[in-house]
Amino acid sequence: MRRFVPMLLTALAMMMAGCEKKTQPASTETDTSKQAAQGSGGTAPATPTPAPGTPVPTPPANSNTILLGVATSLTGGQATFGVSTRNGIDMAVKEANAADALKGKKLEIRVYDDQGKPEEAAQAVTRLITQDHVVLILGDVASSNSLAMAEKAQAAGVPMITPSSTNPAVTEKGEYIFRVCFIDPFQGFVMAKFARENLKANKVAVLQDNKSAYSIGLTDVFTRKFTEMGGKITSTESYSQGDTDYRAQLTAIKKTQPDAIYVPGYYSEVGVIARQARELGLKVPLLGGDGWDSEKLFELGGSAIQGSYFSNHYSPENPDPRIQKFVSEYKAAYGGVPDALAALAYDAANVAIDALKKAPDTSGKALRDAIAQTKDFPGIAGTVTLDEKRNAVKPAVVLKVGDGKTEYVTTVNP
Repeated sequence: MRRFVPMLLTALAMMMAGCEKKTQPASTETDTSKQAAQGSGGTAPATPTPAPGTPVPTPPANSNTILLGVATSLTGGQATFGVSTRNGIDMAVKEANAADALKGKKLEIRVYDDQGKPEEAAQAVTRLITQDHVVLILGDVASSNSLAMAEKAQAAGVPMITPSSTNPAVTEKGEYIFRVCFIDPFQGFVMAKFARENLKANKVAVLQDNKSAYSIGLTDVFTRKFTEMGGKITSTESYSQGDTDYRAQLTAIKKTQPDAIYVPGYYSEVGVIARQARELGLKVPLLGGDGWDSEKLFELGGSAIQGSYFSNHYSPENPDPRIQKFVSEYKAAYGGVPDALAALAYDAANVAIDALKKAPDTSGKALRDAIAQTKDFPGIAGTVTLDEKRNAVKPAVVLKVGDGKTEYVTTVNP
């Protein structure tokens, strides 16, 4: 019996420990919402996500810190987009804090990597809103990701500004969603006009990403506008993001003998498409949109991408002293020439900071109203005026791909 009692007590203790372990709340934090490493822009440390049903504490009312949320693709197929976006926002926040722009209040940013996936972008925004209590959200670049984010932000009444998502449907999610870039209908028109009037192209083939809202939107507008201008679309072929072999589509396109090929995708695929097109003897120029804008384009495309053209938001070669100051300071801080994504992110953050200065408080409605009043704001990637649909009305530039750099060609106004 004495032997049995210790054994019984030991068994009971093990059972109680097991029950206690099962009743502990499980963390809902995932690797996809890991906080990205930041510079001295003031990123707050990551904290565990509370279990469902757990009350979320409200930040102290007397806090001198205003937290902005950022969700963007720091890893994955469009990682250079996310890094540029993060850097542009970080630069604007540092400048504002150094200048005491908010009169004693300090800005901080909380950044999550959405890996370029819509489902991860939605999770990141949910966490920024419910756990981190950000007053405003900045991001993303890819329209598919921003569409997922906008739905969450609109439902929560938290303003969101996308620096560079051009699909019209993003801001159509609701009155709390804004952008500081032009939209695809304008960008598609720009390249259709350029193809017809500058390149004198009569026949153009299209190679689109059929999984991308961005690519499909540009294809629709370009096709319609180019046809209205008297041009002919000889063929429309499709691929999916992440594909590596485009030879079948390019072979079909070659048979139609186009004067140019419109490829409204991202640099990660466009560079490879250019190489394979040249291997198959297709020597006509490729045309595209702002999704081409990355230093990786030159690496992936090599000499095959040279002589092609794409629409964009700004040119770092613009001699405007204000733009050259931005380029110089960005290079000193981050070690490279700022692309359009960096410039637009810098502009988006500054529009947000301007709204914070004007709003009577940091409530969602007060900030929403202040952002909506943005007019003639002097951005790096063009002067920002938001229309009634919360879209920026501004010009576009057309750039030619050269040897390791782009060359400014022309500006097209709305």
